[in-house]
Amino acid sequence: MIIVLNGYPGVGKLTIGEELIFQISGRLLDIHSVYNVAFALAEFKSPEFIEAVEKIESVAHDLILKLPPEIPVVLTTVLAGTSDWGDAEWKRIVRLGKERGPLLVVHIHCGLEENIRRIEAAGRAAKRKPRDAEMAMRNHVHGKVLAGIDEPNLLRLDVTDLSAREAATKIAEWAKISAILAPQGMRSDGRRG
Repeated sequence: MIIVLNGYPGVGKLTIGEELIFQISGRLLDIHSVYNVAFALAEFKSPEFIEAVEKIESVAHDLILKLPPEIPVVLTTVLAGTSDWGDAEWKRIVRLGKERGPLLVVHIHCGLEENIRRIEAAGRAAKRKPRDAEMAMRNHVHGKVLAGIDEPNLLRLDVTDLSAREAATKIAEWAKISAILAPQGMRSDGRRG
């Protein structure tokens, strides 16, 4: 099982992911684990940056495929809108889901005030995460549709008033049901995919 937590910066993906893997006895690959090498050594979105990310993801995905199938894997990402690079990255995640599925996608959102509070948290700097309240405001006003909107196993989760533990519990419960329904392509809203 691959569970993808997709959402804009500062919504709580990593914190929720850490709680989720505890609850489901899984592994976590946070997007910053992949990107930090590229951020440290190349200009953002330069050819060298993109190449580094693709190589690191390739190694990570190979390791994920070697894990015992009963171990769920949680990925965090920020993929929205369309671009050659983002579309290619999403296709790699979908391919991983097909090889080790089911692929379960969770779109994580929170209200603007909570997003600003979270994105400005001091602990984010040590993890090379953005801490820009203006970014949160832009994402709330001009945010693009998150990747995975058309996946058959999709959960939209507003975590504004949820703790990481509460959000992880909701995801874990949904994932358990979705994993059973995945072969039929059932969406979380009850419609067939």
